[in-house]
Parts: sequence; structure tokens; C-alpha cells
Amino acid sequence: MTKLLGELLCEKKYLDSSQLEAALETQKKTGKKLGQLLCESGAVSPRQLIEALVEQAGLEKITLEDRTIGREVLDLIPAEVVSQYNLIPVERQDGRLTVAMADPFNHEAIADLRLLTGLVIRRCYCPASDLEKAISKYYGSNVARMLRDLAPGEKEKADTSALEDELEGEQLSAARLHELAREPSLVNLVNLILFEAIESRASDVHIEPFEKDVRIKYRIDGVLIEKSSSPKRLQAAIISRIKIMANMNIAERFVPQDGHIEFAGAKSKIDIRVSTVPTIFGESVVMRLLDRSAALIPLEQLGMNPTTLKGFVHCLSKAHGIVLVTGPTGSGKTTTLYASLNRIYDPTRKIITIEDPVEYQLDGVVQIPVNPRRGLTFGRGLRHILRQDPDIIMVGEIRDKETADIAVRAALTGHLVFSTLHTNDAAGAVTRLIDMGVEPFLLASSLEGVLAQRLVRKICPRCREPYQPSAALLESLNNSIRIEPGTPLYHGRGCDECNRTGMSGRLGIFELLRVTEPMRKLIASRPTTDQILAAAPSDHVSMRHSGIEKILAGITTAEEVLRATQGVEED
Repeated sequence: MTKLLGELLCEKKYLDSSQLEAALETQKKTGKKLGQLLCESGAVSPRQLIEALVEQAGLEKITLEDRTIGREVLDLIPAEVVSQYNLIPVERQDGRLTVAMADPFNHEAIADLRLLTGLVIRRCYCPASDLEKAISKYYGSNVARMLRDLAPGEKEKADTSALEDELEGEQLSAARLHELAREPSLVNLVNLILFEAIESRASDVHIEPFEKDVRIKYRIDGVLIEKSSSPKRLQAAIISRIKIMANMNIAERFVPQDGHIEFAGAKSKIDIRVSTVPTIFGESVVMRLLDRSAALIPLEQLGMNPTTLKGFVHCLSKAHGIVLVTGPTGSGKTTTLYASLNRIYDPTRKIITIEDPVEYQLDGVVQIPVNPRRGLTFGRGLRHILRQDPDIIMVGEIRDKETADIAVRAALTGHLVFSTLHTNDAAGAVTRLIDMGVEPFLLASSLEGVLAQRLVRKICPRCREPYQPSAALLESLNNSIRIEPGTPLYHGRGCDECNRTGMSGRLGIFELLRVTEPMRKLIASRPTTDQILAAAPSDHVSMRHSGIEKILAGITTAEEVLRATQGVEED
């Protein structure tokens, strides 16, 4: 029978019974883990806690002093990972890698090792002091010292070397930056950042320079999460490494640049768009991660309710006309357009897209990337697409009057046109196009439907639990669906699976405005958004309504829906 953690700590004389009772009482009030409470109070040290947990879990405790580790095993894990997590690979056998760790309960480290090696990780415990000796023995004292400086959280060393002094400066030559960016430790460090971002399902990686450090953040499910920080002296080398990978000019640090990386992930190639801008503390880098091999999401799984889905599919079935998807950047518009094209694909119809950039590859669809540097804009590309005898056209975004006019005229001459627009709601798309200069009577004849959307985070299924929201929150939500007090709602408690956020994955909330005959007459008269909403067909529901349906179904939280629908017209 497995002993309780408190019993083990008392048996080892690390804790007395009175301290244990006090900690258990605090645990009842706070809900925190017992080990966390004991460490926070200083009753036990982290080492003592880990030793007790190792015994409780039945993990093997190994010594490295008399053990010989082969170079082929050591090469499986990059040196900076060894230093960052204080671990060392010991043995590889039958697809399993035995790793000695100072903290064998570090799930982030285990996940990174699994991703980097592709092997099953067998964790063993080894005291930190023994590990440091082994790392120095196998990786060399100079490398070990450098990698300790790479590890997050380590304090600055007073006796920095000449190389470290050079890295502190901002005036490194282009040749020296090239040399530093090709150092194996720097290559591995940048690769690790990207591997971790991919494993975490991040859509973007932000590298932000500040006065004393460089912060690394991942955008996961639409929210920025700070993962680690890097010493300031490595800033120039890290950014230069990224710029070399993206074929950018590393000598130019004072103007914005854009680049592109094809990165080989663990499962597939990842397309990375890189953007740099100069700041007062150096260049800030943002990398957008696009997995081109990712499976397209079927239209039915985007989050539309049955009524909205039926109405939208009806719009897609038209022989000609314009169908618009609207919303801010990052609201999933492109995903919806791809799902739409996938739904109506027919080899007997020619489908051409013009996009900036092409995010996913669609089988059987001709896709054209915008290239403004060579004069290929949306407007110019669209004009040439019309000479390619298309049946269906997708324009990545309507940005100006030229593109809008050509799209409308294409729809009027027998083409089905899909595009996106940046507006808060569906009704706003009509007034935006008229403001751009599109003639109202032409728009009235060509527009078939507008789908507005936002993304909300889904509650993590592993830690989902019921809770009672405040009356004020319920009152602020009340809309076309009223949530009565006492209605069971759900949120995520937070677990290792969801990075303690309580949320995992995202889903759309939608507002569909179908253009009916009465609506066409109204559009021709230059209406306001209020007039358009008043004339909307009976199947029209607001995004807030769509969100409340998902709250009541236990899919998302009230806070998420409120955040996503701020500033949107309500019923």
C-alpha cells in the first residue's frame, strides 16, 4: 500500500506531526497541494520533498559516480536542455531512454525530452550535486558554465569572460553575429524554443527585449503566456540566429523586416512567418507558426448551431454572388473560408484563391500568394484571376475600393466570390463596403450573406467542474437567452494538461446575416447598421446569443463570451 506524502516526510524526520496537521488544515482552506504548502512555509526543502515523492512513486534512485555514459547517448539531448533542467541521459535501450533527473516530477522537462528524442522517457532520481559533477565531467567545465548562463533564472556572474563581455554590447559586426548565430548551443536553443511552441499548440512566438532580459512568450488559444526569459547578453545572438533562418539581413537592426522559415517539426514541416521591429532595447521578434499539413476542420465542427449552419450552407450553394466572413485579426476567418471551399469542392468547377499568405494547401484548388514587392496585389491578382475562367474565387481580404469593386463585378458576372472583411459584426460589413465606394445598388444585387465570428476558448475537459457565477456576471450576459440564477455553469479548475489555465482549444461563435429580397431593397438605400439589423431574417442571432448557447452547454465560460463579444451589436 502506497504511503501518504505526509507520513513519508514524518518517517524521514523532515517534518513533525504538528507541522503536518497545520499544513493539512491550510490545505483544506486553500486547495493547494500539500508539498507546495510545506515548501512555501519552509517546513521542508525542495530536495526533501522530491526525495519523499520519489520514494512514494517508487522511482529508481541512481548514482553516476562509477557509471560510464556513451557519447551516442549523450548526443541525444542538447547540452542546453541538460543544463536547463539539471538532468543527464544515462542509457538507451529498446526505444526507451533512461534519464537521471534532480526533479523527476518536472513534466515540462519530460515532455521536451519526449519531443526532442522521439523516445519513451524512463525517469530516475539523482541528487542535484551528483548531477552537476556528471554534467561537468561529460560536457566540460567551460560548456557547463556557459550553459548555466543560458538557463533561465540564473543570476548574473561577476567574472564574465571576454566572450560574455562582447555579447553584452550592441555593436557586434555582421560577421561576428553570423559566427555567434552558428554556435551549436545557440542553434539548439532556438530550435528548442520552436519545438516547445509547436508542442504547446502555440500560434505565435514573441521574443521581446527589455532593459535587463529578453522575454519569450507563446500565444496559446489566443492568450499570451510567458514561458521563460533569456539573459540580455544572448539577445543579439538569438535574434541573429532567427534572422539567418528567415533569410533576413542581420546587419540591419533599425528598420522592420519580414522573413520566412520552413521548420522541420517532430511530425511535419511548419511554415513560420517572421517579423522584426526595432525597439529602444533592440529588435522585437514575432514568429507566426502555420502547420500546412494540419487537417482542415470540417464546417460542422467550427461551432455553428444547426440554424446558422443550415443558413450558411444555403449561401454557399448559390451559383453566383458574394459571401463574406468578418471579424478582427485572429478570429478564425481564414479557417472558415477553407472549410467552406472544402465543403463545396467539385472537380467540375474551377476554384482559384489569392491569399496573403497561403496558409493551408487545398487539394484541387489553384492558390496564388500575394506578392506586393513584385506588384501582385489583391486587386491586380483578382483582375488576372478573372481571365483564368474560374467558377469560384476566394480573395483573402477586401482591403480597398479596387478589390471591392472587382469582387462585386465578378459576382455580378456569374462567379461565386468568398472574401473577408474587418468589421465588428455582420451588419457593419454592408456599411463598410458602401463607405469604401461600392455602389449600393451593385452591392444589393451581389451580396448573398455575411458571417461574423469570434473565437472563444473551450473549458479543459480534464479539469471541468461546475461553479456558481456572480449575479452581476449573469446580469451582464443576459441577452436573447436569459440565464436564470441557480443555472449550473462550468469552468476549468486548472491542471497540468491545460497549463493551469482551465482552458484548452478554441471554438467559434457566429452571427449570420442572410441577404433576403427585402434586405436587398434596404441595402440599395444606403441603410444604417441599426436598420439592417431590424430587417434581418428570422434565423438571425447575435454572436452573444451563440456564445450563451455554448455557456449553457458547458463548452465555454461566461467570461470568455463577454470578452469576445465586447463592442458587438446585441439583439
